[in-house]
Amino acid sequence: MSEALPGERIEDKSLGELVALASSNVSNLVRAEMDLAKLELKADAKKAALGSVMFTIAALIGGLIVILLSIAFAYGLVALGIWHWAAFLIVAGVYLVLALILIAIGYQRIRKIDGAKRTRKTLKADISALRRRGDSGELEPTD
Repeated sequence: MSEALPGERIEDKSLGELVALASSNVSNLVRAEMDLAKLELKADAKKAALGSVMFTIAALIGGLIVILLSIAFAYGLVALGIWHWAAFLIVAGVYLVLALILIAIGYQRIRKIDGAKRTRKTLKADISALRRRGDSGELEPTD
C-alpha cells in the first residue's frame, strides 16, 4: 500500500512504502503541473491566434482599399483642383495612418499573452518545497 491513510502514522511505514509514497506524490505533482501548463498555453495560443488574425485582416483590408478606393479618392481630390501628384500622395498618407492604427490594435492583442505565469509560480513553490530538509523549514544549500 503506497498511500497514507488518515489514521496511519508515517513512522510505522517501511522504507519501501515511504519511497513508493514519495514517488507517487512526485508523479502526481508533475502530472498536475503539466495539466496546468497545458491549460495556460492553450489560452495563450488563442490570444496569439486572434492577434495574428487582426494582422491578416489589416493587411487584406489595406490591400483592397489601396487597389479599389485610392484611385477614386485621388481623382476626387484632383476634381477639387489639387495637382495629380499631390492628390495621390495625400491618399497614400491616409492609408498609411489606417494601417498603423490596425497594427497597433494587433500589437496590443499580442502583448496580452501571459506566458504561463501560474505554472512558473507553482513550479517555483514545488521546487522550494522539495529542497526543504525535514520539518526544520531550512533550505538546502544549492552550491
